Amino acid sequence: MKIRTLGVVVLTALILAVAFSVSVPAASHAGNAAAVPAAMPAPVPADHPEIHDALASLRHAREHLEHAAHDFGGHRADALRATDEAIHQLEICLKFDK
Repeated sequence: MKIRTLGVVVLTALILAVAFSVSVPAASHAGNAAAVPAAMPAPVPADHPEIHDALASLRHAREHLEHAAHDFGGHRADALRATDEAIHQLEICLKFDK
């Protein structure tokens, strides 16, 4: 039991260390500030950012549904079809606006 608890603590510490190192930007030194380029944020589409966010969320949700371990009582297939239709409708909205 002690070994299992120690393993959980070590695993948690490793996960937190990796998560922290990924989320904290690298410190720049005054001497080489020009040598290290600043990270550029991802460009946000100027027109209809909410629709673009919705599309990204739907695509992400679809990816999760597609690789789910089970079919949720047969509802996964229906959810995938509905998600595909929602993505299609939002893409039409963006094309119609142009």
